[in-house]
Amino acid sequence: MGRGRVELKRIENKINRQVTFAKRRTGLLKKAYELSVLCDAEVALIIFSNSGKLYEFCSGPSMARTLEKYQRCSYATLEANQPAKDTQSSYQEYLKLKAKAEALQHTQRNLLGEELEHMGAKELDQLEHQLEQTLKQIRSTKTQFLLDQLSDLQKKEDLLLETNKALRIKLEEGNAALQSTWEAREKNVPYSCNPAQQEEFFQPLRCDSTLHICYYPSVTNQANPATSAENANGIIPGWML
Repeated sequence: MGRGRVELKRIENKINRQVTFAKRRTGLLKKAYELSVLCDAEVALIIFSNSGKLYEFCSGPSMARTLEKYQRCSYATLEANQPAKDTQSSYQEYLKLKAKAEALQHTQRNLLGEELEHMGAKELDQLEHQLEQTLKQIRSTKTQFLLDQLSDLQKKEDLLLETNKALRIKLEEGNAALQSTWEAREKNVPYSCNPAQQEEFFQPLRCDSTLHICYYPSVTNQANPATSAENANGIIPGWML
């Protein structure tokens, strides 16, 4: 009795699936080897299992050389089939990019005030509106920049004021502590009441007891020996009063 036809669908049982994969993988590798020997063909076979394990067979010198040969042959066929179409598509894209670049250069020159003689009134209005919008945006950006700078300066000013206030408080505290130290020192030093020391600082004025003050009117200009003698004894003449 012959074997029945196997239905081609995924085997749900994991063990049966693994057994079937091992048997058929071995048979496939054997068939590839037989084909390369019998027909003198270059055969390359790559198999990845369900878990990602690699199985390969190559009848040529190496798998990398065979794959390189396959890549040259397949891409050369594609390029030979569609060379004119790719060249035409690239040329059309080049023309579009060139036209776009020329339009941008023309717009740039118009914004700089060049080549305006060929423009109509409507185009000039559009250009003027575009320049006004650009100026508004530039002024808005400049104003925001100045406001940011002003805000930063105000923050710096507040910080400096706080620092100045803190330094002033420290200075006042230092002066108060110094004043307290001097007052404490003055209280601890006793006051000297020694009479001998007081006499060194306070000396009474010494007056001559023979000094007499009187007034003599000037009657004559003749020199009087008695008057000169009295002046010598400490009598002050009247003209000195």
